[in-house]
Amino acid sequence: MVTASQLRAGMAVRFEGQPYKVVACEYHPGQGKMGGVSHARLKNLATGTYWEHSFRAELKLETLPVEKHSLEFLYSDADHCYFMDPDTYEQVVVPMAVAGQQAKFLEPQMRLTVEFVEERPVSVLFPDILEVRIADTAPPAHAQADSAWKTARLENGVEIMAPQFIKAGDLIRLDVENLKYVDRAKGTGH
Repeated sequence: MVTASQLRAGMAVRFEGQPYKVVACEYHPGQGKMGGVSHARLKNLATGTYWEHSFRAELKLETLPVEKHSLEFLYSDADHCYFMDPDTYEQVVVPMAVAGQQAKFLEPQMRLTVEFVEERPVSVLFPDILEVRIADTAPPAHAQADSAWKTARLENGVEIMAPQFIKAGDLIRLDVENLKYVDRAKGTGH
């Protein structure tokens, strides 16, 4: 059990019989006779929907253990991603909705941490930065202003905005969550 004032992002709790993962939480202390309040953004693990709620700081919530397993990605279909536990060779099926939009960046043999609550996969933790290759973009334009960006398509089909000097075949570092170009990857032969 924790009080609402102790809620932190990444925790899992049960509220009104439903399991939730805390996505974000801010605690606001009260003044005088007014008690503190925790504003939380929660993801319902049963339905996948998000919910924002303010809890009285002293409200007690049941915590649910979040288990983390390092799994190897095998393949995916339209609805699921298939992982394998490298120690037991047991296959784990993760719904595409749990993997999220970042599932496009999964590659065979990629090792990622998958979080489980009550033996159900609830999230796939991707690294903040991934190295990806540009498949197609307009030729480099060096005369353009430095602030000019162009559309570039990655090998997995995802389109991003990249600086003018990037060309097809370049390996770049990408902020996966926001699909934003970070910089050119080191050791790409330039």
